[in-house]
Amino acid sequence: MTPAPLAARLRDPSGPLFFPVTAYGPDGALDLDVFRTHVRRGVAAGAAAVFACCGTGEFHALLPEEFEACVRAAVEAAEGRVPVVAGTGYGTALAVRYARLAEGAGADGLLAMPPYLVLAGQEGLLRHYREIAAATALPVIVYQRDNAVLTPAAAVKLARTDGVIGLKDGLGDLDLVQRVISAVRTEAPGEFLYFNGLPTAEQTQLAYRALGVTLYSSAVFCFAPGIALAFHRALEADDTETVRRLLDGFYRPFVELRAQGRGYAVSLVKAGVRLGGLDVGEVRPPLHEPAEDHVKKLARLIERGYALLEGDA
Repeated sequence: MTPAPLAARLRDPSGPLFFPVTAYGPDGALDLDVFRTHVRRGVAAGAAAVFACCGTGEFHALLPEEFEACVRAAVEAAEGRVPVVAGTGYGTALAVRYARLAEGAGADGLLAMPPYLVLAGQEGLLRHYREIAAATALPVIVYQRDNAVLTPAAAVKLARTDGVIGLKDGLGDLDLVQRVISAVRTEAPGEFLYFNGLPTAEQTQLAYRALGVTLYSSAVFCFAPGIALAFHRALEADDTETVRRLLDGFYRPFVELRAQGRGYAVSLVKAGVRLGGLDVGEVRPPLHEPAEDHVKKLARLIERGYALLEGDA
């Protein structure tokens, strides 16, 4: 797939962007059959795209051969119905290697996560992303967060880079996001996609939407696709009542529960998938499983979320 078709398919998504968890068996090894089921169910439920082996998918915990196998499995499960974007990261050499593995496995694009550990300057970050973009024919979305934050001037250079089609913001500095959008619109006109990549992005999507950012990742879609899809549809329809009802009754309590443990942005989501009846296994170290009482609270919260859709809560 060329960059233009991927950007076109992501521009006006019919549903949430799905970031599946990676499934492991009782022995801790990959369970590709369960992973395919997870992806297949998400696509059938209305996902607009599959972002495989990214943050929620424990990219950090996967060996290169495991990563390649997972991306290939996601492509197989999606069956071309929606695009599959694969994560890549670490230092530049490894990021290039993972990018090429993703291309070989049939991915439609890449999400370039922050480089490992180092605090690089703007020119170093730009060189890093340019080398990733040049390594394959896959279009690249850059994930801004933590140690990879771009100035508006650097974002303009990024938008001018062949193969880079968008920026996913996981920082949450709306002033910076607005200045980036303005600078790119002014100095690098053309199509450039922006994504809200904050954890539980639904919680902040009204603010991002006011800046013109309509794309967002949805970890909730992993374990409660009906809730995530209803929220997405309500946003698209300007259904303020439903949006507020879900924010107040489900998303805010979920964010508060997620904040009770380090790594819960992944491990609590994975617990939610298991609550739905699909045994995707536990998270790999250094992440840890959520406390039992937190999982019970999550189960009650999911029930409440679905009840809110029916007007019973």
